[in-house]
Amino acid sequence: MIQDRTSFSKNGYLMLVVLLALTAFDFALLTQAKGLFFGVILIGAVILALCFVGFYMVQPNQGKVMTLFGAYAGTDKTPGLRWTIPFYLRKSISLRVRNFESGRLKVNDKAGNPIEIATVVVWSVQDTAEALFEVDDYESFVTIQSEAALRTLATCYPYDQYQEDEVALRSHGQQIAASLREEIQARLKKAGIQVHEARISHLAYAPEIANAMLQRQQAAAIIAARSKIVDGAVGMVEMALDKLTEQGVVELDEERKAAMVSNLLVVLCGDKNAQPVINSGSLY
Repeated sequence: MIQDRTSFSKNGYLMLVVLLALTAFDFALLTQAKGLFFGVILIGAVILALCFVGFYMVQPNQGKVMTLFGAYAGTDKTPGLRWTIPFYLRKSISLRVRNFESGRLKVNDKAGNPIEIATVVVWSVQDTAEALFEVDDYESFVTIQSEAALRTLATCYPYDQYQEDEVALRSHGQQIAASLREEIQARLKKAGIQVHEARISHLAYAPEIANAMLQRQQAAAIIAARSKIVDGAVGMVEMALDKLTEQGVVELDEERKAAMVSNLLVVLCGDKNAQPVINSGSLY
C-alpha cells in the first residue's frame, strides 16, 4: 500500500533569486567565452532554462502529488511558490472539506418495510497517495461506497421504534448518524478519505405503504393517549371515593360504588362533554 510522504521541494522565491543570479552570471560568461568554453557555458544555460520548469504554485488546502517516471515521489502541501526537480510530474489534489447528498434510495428496513432514505456526507482527502493510486476515481468511490453503506445501515434498524429499548431510524438520529459515519469511514479508509460527518437527510416510507403506515402511527398515538387518559381517570376516581369515605359525605354500598365508578369513568374518558342530569327525587 502506498503511504503519503513529503516530497522534495524548496522555497520558490529563494530558488527564483538564485536561478536569476546564475542566469545573469552565465549570460555574462557566454558573451565572453570562445571555443570549447563557449560550449560548456551554453550547456549550463540550457540546464538553467530547464530548472525554471521546476516552479509551481500550491494553493491553500491543496496538495501537489509528484511522480518520477511512474514512481510516487511524494506530496507537497506547503502553500505558495515552490520549486522541485524539473523531471517530476505534478498533479493537484484538493484537501478541502467537501460534501455531497446521495440520491433517495429505496430499501427495506429491519422489519421488511420499504422506505426511502438519503444521506449527506462531509468528507476530505487525508492521504493523497492512497486517494490517487489505491482507487481509480476517489470521488466516484466516495459516492458509491457511501450509498452502499447507507443501504447496509437501513437494513439493520427499523423505521419506527416498536419496543421501548429499540434503536430506530426515526427516533435515534444521533446514534444512527454515528453508526452511519463509522460504516462509511470503514469503506473509505483504503482510499485515504476521512469522513467528518454523515447524517440522514431524507427518511420516509415508500409511497405504496405510506398511507397504511400513517394509519398505524395514528392508531398507536390514539392508543397511547387513551392509555394515559384511563390511567389518570382511574386515579381520579380512586381519589374521589377515598375523599368521600374519609370525610363522611355519603355512604355507598358496593353496588352504588360500582355505578358511581362507571359514571365517573364515562365522564372522564368520553370524547364529548358529559350532559348533567339533575335528580329531583330521593337518592335511590
